[in-house]
Amino acid sequence: MNANTPKAALRTSDVTSDALGYQSGFGNEFATECLPGALPVGRNSPQRCAYGLYAEQISSTAFTALRGANRRTWTYRIRPGAVHGPFARIDAPRLVGRAGDEPSSPERLRWGALPIPAQPTDFVDGLFTMALTGDARAMSGCAIHVYAANQSMKDRFFYDADGELLIVPQQGRLRLLTELGILDVEPQEIAVIPRGMRFRVESPDLREAGGALEGIRGYVCENFGAPFRLPDLGPIGSNGLANPRDFLAPVAWYEDREGDFELVGKLDGALWSARIDHSPLDVVAWHGNSTPYKYDLRRFNTIGSISFDHPDPSIFLVLQSQSDTPGVDTIDFVIFPPRWLVGEDTFRPPWFHRNIASEFMGLIHGVYDAKAEGFVPGGASLHNCMSGHGPDQGTFEKASAADTSVPHKVADTMAFMFETRTLIHPTAQAMSLATLQRDYWQCWQGLRRNFDPTRR
Repeated sequence: MNANTPKAALRTSDVTSDALGYQSGFGNEFATECLPGALPVGRNSPQRCAYGLYAEQISSTAFTALRGANRRTWTYRIRPGAVHGPFARIDAPRLVGRAGDEPSSPERLRWGALPIPAQPTDFVDGLFTMALTGDARAMSGCAIHVYAANQSMKDRFFYDADGELLIVPQQGRLRLLTELGILDVEPQEIAVIPRGMRFRVESPDLREAGGALEGIRGYVCENFGAPFRLPDLGPIGSNGLANPRDFLAPVAWYEDREGDFELVGKLDGALWSARIDHSPLDVVAWHGNSTPYKYDLRRFNTIGSISFDHPDPSIFLVLQSQSDTPGVDTIDFVIFPPRWLVGEDTFRPPWFHRNIASEFMGLIHGVYDAKAEGFVPGGASLHNCMSGHGPDQGTFEKASAADTSVPHKVADTMAFMFETRTLIHPTAQAMSLATLQRDYWQCWQGLRRNFDPTRR
């Protein structure tokens, strides 16, 4: 089904990614319509839009942002986004808006996977804040959440005015139905939803949808700062890392549906609810470069040393949110995918280090090569500024004795890291989780003294 085919009659449960298709490229100027002529030609806001539609612009950056950084999209929709009832604050006990006043400990932290809830829980209710840095009010920093849910969002829609959402599924596929179209995202893929974009989340893998899973689970980085962009490649050249053509934006799709629905918004760290009598996913056509998009992490072109030493993890950078300091990002999204290790006379796993940045890691699939035990899919770790970390005892001993004259492939893995220039504050609720591994520090205690001044 192409972008010019009317889709309003389709039920979302009937829609497949093959039917919808995608548009390829990162930050491109896209143009897509469901009905022929729905996109105006030669202007953005004509006196009368085709089909009785309304023109509405969604701006993700300041109007005066440099052309290369400016992001905005014009939508042509059945009703403007202003048509809904008044907002009232609602409880969100698992969502934390800002860090507490207590100082953060330098202790290294690690958690197991968040349990699937027993009560009916959708994506929004399933968000659980693990840590925060910076401030949504100042539009700098991020919040780090995990989610665990067991039902799809039905007559409920969500948007986040505090930040852009980077969603990393770990268990179960997601169908993200947005104002600009639909993204189907599976584990080892990611999706990014622009700040303020309205959407709902379904999952075809849940039992309620005919799937086999009791629940879905994953991670979310809520980016308060500049929108994510691809890093410059510098000496790497014109190709490598995440290639722009592998990022996919949706084609136009719309719902013309009326009923008693709920619009949930996040602003200033709190959730707000308004009644809305129609689906806000009613954009018939759009053009612009502020779009939801997805990316398959398995397509990452990994760069590494082919002589000696293990390079800095910045070579695994997928996306960055830049700060006002050149070369220092507010957020780096880094992955550790399958790759060959070939350095001779080289300790091949990530080395021991203390870092000015703070690191929150998650594991999507398999085993992380620096921690063979204890770091499980769906789990997480936090190593704050200058807290020493690195391989555990077993990994160190195995790597120290390995034959480095032959290549070795790290095959069964997909880990990631949200790295920031500012301190990451774990939430009180994260520190109270039963999955917190309070003996994590012991994984380094077996690293014995090997020093012998008589032996080189």
